[in-house]
Amino acid sequence: MEKANKGRGLITVVVVLALIAFVGFSLVPILDSILKGNQAQSRSTPTPTQTAASNDKQSQLLQDQVRGYELVLQREPDNVTALRGLLQVRLELIGQGVGAIKDVVPTLEKLAKLNPETTEYGVLLAQAKERTGDREGAAGAYRSILASKPGEIKALQGLVNLLLVQQRPEAAIGLLQDTLKAAPSANQAKPGSIDVTSVQLILGQVYAMQKRYPEAIAIYDESAKANPKDFRPTLAHAIVLKEQGKTDEAKTLFDKATELAPPNYKDQINQLASGTPSPSPAAEKASPDPAASPSPEPSSSPSPEGALPKP
Repeated sequence: MEKANKGRGLITVVVVLALIAFVGFSLVPILDSILKGNQAQSRSTPTPTQTAASNDKQSQLLQDQVRGYELVLQREPDNVTALRGLLQVRLELIGQGVGAIKDVVPTLEKLAKLNPETTEYGVLLAQAKERTGDREGAAGAYRSILASKPGEIKALQGLVNLLLVQQRPEAAIGLLQDTLKAAPSANQAKPGSIDVTSVQLILGQVYAMQKRYPEAIAIYDESAKANPKDFRPTLAHAIVLKEQGKTDEAKTLFDKATELAPPNYKDQINQLASGTPSPSPAAEKASPDPAASPSPEPSSSPSPEGALPKP
């Protein structure tokens, strides 16, 4: 019986994480994407001796660049180009095992302050603070973004995950419910400022992870009714039914989700329906507890320049 329960718990994690791939935005922390990209790039040399020599040379070049950017910033502390360059180089060094995440926090704080409209800097800052153990600072960074942009999905998901890590599911649910309550007036003032469907999917995710299945299904049904051509609420409902062992009912909804979904999602939905889900890296990394699943390699290795927000 204990083995069966353990296996069922694993299914819960898999199906919930698989669902997240379809929310419509990447949940891979930007910071992790950058660092993993750097690590992948550093593994390409053929022999251990050549690897060590190449890495040492590259690290020295990067450290020289750090000093160069720091000299520029001594003269021009608000030079955004230099701050971006310093951030990029420090992240490359961290990806090579030189330096620590805390080294980029001051630069990210400055970039977030100078570029309040570029929320990726604030999200990076929150992720960096969380990685250094400063959960209060991370929550503050997320809330700072949400104060001016309550519908910023990456910040909202980041704060929800943080609250779940802190064993505060009711606070996460309250945050999402408040966001949904604010949506009509926010979207009337600025159309599209809060993506109601995505927020509902996150709320359903939290309910499902807490095994509050009736509430998860209710929010998915509400979303499906409001968006009959969107496959995601239907798929979410199907996954929850499957988790509850209601396979026949789940199959009907899986079939409907497949019909509604764009071609590039149909294979993934069929995998979920057949019981062999293959979550994307974004889905796997979406777990609120980093220990819940191994850190996957990204499907591609983004360079820091490609991952960082544009000025």
